Amino acid sequence: MKYYLDITLLPDSEITLGFIWFKVYQQVHIALAENKVGDNQSEIALSFPQYFDKDKVFPLGNKLRIFSPSQALLDKLSINAWLKRFADHTHITSIKAVPESITQYACFSRKQFATNLARLARRRAKRHEETFEQALQHYASFEDKQTKLPYINAKSLTKDEQFKFFIDCELSKQVKHGDFNCYGLSKKSENEKDNQATVPWF
Repeated sequence: MKYYLDITLLPDSEITLGFIWFKVYQQVHIALAENKVGDNQSEIALSFPQYFDKDKVFPLGNKLRIFSPSQALLDKLSINAWLKRFADHTHITSIKAVPESITQYACFSRKQFATNLARLARRRAKRHEETFEQALQHYASFEDKQTKLPYINAKSLTKDEQFKFFIDCELSKQVKHGDFNCYGLSKKSENEKDNQATVPWF
């Protein structure tokens, strides 16, 4: 990834940062899908530069960084046009070259959880021939991992359903040349460690 631009999200007294993330990320996702290079595959990637900041107001901060292997690809994406409706609540920088002194890389990926306790308890009751109450008791001290990862509220364009889009991040000292999906994240899954894709971390 050689070039990037930053989008800063600007909430006000009427529109929250979470709502702006919801709208902006949805538009960016559509833009990447329109410019995909394969089935759910994008040459353009995203980063959340404030992901690990302690003093941020929102779990992901208020900045989204878009990376591309070439300036021409970022120009073609025309992100300003995609975010035209949100011009009052976003600030988009010009395209810049990635600094040469990069020593760390980040792998951002989507994390999905199956933590509906009632559903888990029903499944356990069937498997272990327990009552629903007994199975539910088994999960009484169940720690919901969802609460530890930042997320964006998202909406499925096919099912018209809202869901939480959890984002995980792993830092590395080495660049990894995997594939990115149309959410701009690494396509790697739990059993696809070799397919990790990283972006410069700065």
